[in-house]
Amino acid sequence: MKFSFSILLLIILCSSINFSETIIVSKSGKVKSISAALNLANDGDEILIEEGTYEEGNIIVKKSVKIRGKGFPVIDGKGDGEVFTVLADDVLIEGFIIKNSGISYLEENAGVRLEEVRNCTVTNNRFINNFFAVYLAKTANCLISNNHIEGIKKRETNSGNGIHLWYCKNITVEKNTILNHRDGIYFEFVRHGKIENNFSKGNLRYGLHFMFSDSCEYRKNTFELNGAGVAVMYTKNVLMEENIFKLNWGPASYGILLKEISDSEISNNLFEENSIGIYMEGCSRITIEQNDFVKNGWALKLMANSMGNYFYENNFVANSFDLSTNSRQNFNTFERNYWANYSGYDLDKDGYGDVPFRPVTMFSMMVEDQPTSLILLNSLFIKILDVAESIVPAITPKALTDPKPKMSSYN
Repeated sequence: MKFSFSILLLIILCSSINFSETIIVSKSGKVKSISAALNLANDGDEILIEEGTYEEGNIIVKKSVKIRGKGFPVIDGKGDGEVFTVLADDVLIEGFIIKNSGISYLEENAGVRLEEVRNCTVTNNRFINNFFAVYLAKTANCLISNNHIEGIKKRETNSGNGIHLWYCKNITVEKNTILNHRDGIYFEFVRHGKIENNFSKGNLRYGLHFMFSDSCEYRKNTFELNGAGVAVMYTKNVLMEENIFKLNWGPASYGILLKEISDSEISNNLFEENSIGIYMEGCSRITIEQNDFVKNGWALKLMANSMGNYFYENNFVANSFDLSTNSRQNFNTFERNYWANYSGYDLDKDGYGDVPFRPVTMFSMMVEDQPTSLILLNSLFIKILDVAESIVPAITPKALTDPKPKMSSYN
């Protein structure tokens, strides 16, 4: 009886040990293709790809394996279909040059597609000239990190997104560089996503396009020289912190376009040299605090249907217009902001002006109604009108004031 129990215990212990193997793929070796290695592999195995160029069409991963490249082997889709399609949980793809997924007007062909999987990682790869670089659909608990993603900027119709998420949750996108795609990063129907320390530049449309994605956060990203800047729409409970939005210039370009956003926070960001720093339409209960608005065309454009928002302790410096609105009413709160154009005084020396500041100028209202009047910017006539309006307001919203403007900028 004791002998039988010992054998049974030994069998149980052996069954719990992970006997994973490493399968080496090499042009001169026994296994010459990734697809062949996948046929040989079991869940938990590692597939190590030696240097070289591999042209295998669509590589479909249905096993929980780690696929690593040595010396950045090239996986070339040759412009036809997808490169990697991952259909298994717990897959790692690391260390490759992945290029030339096929352009399609019917399918979202990607360098790497993760479809209805969990706990996968795509890291330390170089994506070149793919329709979509990384595409995640109905996927959870995955990491997309440290990838260099570069498209060939042509037209929106034949350029997909760099990193695209649809119907996902608990996804982290961090430390990626995304250049020359349609949208750098795209979130739609995503929950609890994190976008951190990414650099998104030169994309045809948005550096970040963010829709119907509640309870997400993005921190310490840079969005630069994108066609229309960044768009965050139809979403609630978003944290936007310590990002840089700069040089997003054009007739419809923004640092951030906010549309139908609520219960969110925008703090400690830099908005520099954008056509419009922040555009807000249909937004409510957003706290915008401790941001720097520097050298923008418009620092803020606040539409009449945005209510219950709070603007605290921001710096407004060298903008053509600090604030513009299309309403003579105000249902938002401005307080303790630094306005470089404020010319008031501080007799009690508490660091705040003794008279309120009206950030909406008469000229900004004129431009909102007649955009062609922008040609008069910086003319003496307009400056005289703005001074007169600040003394006896007739057009600008009387209720839109900062009652405690900061006398010096926040560090």
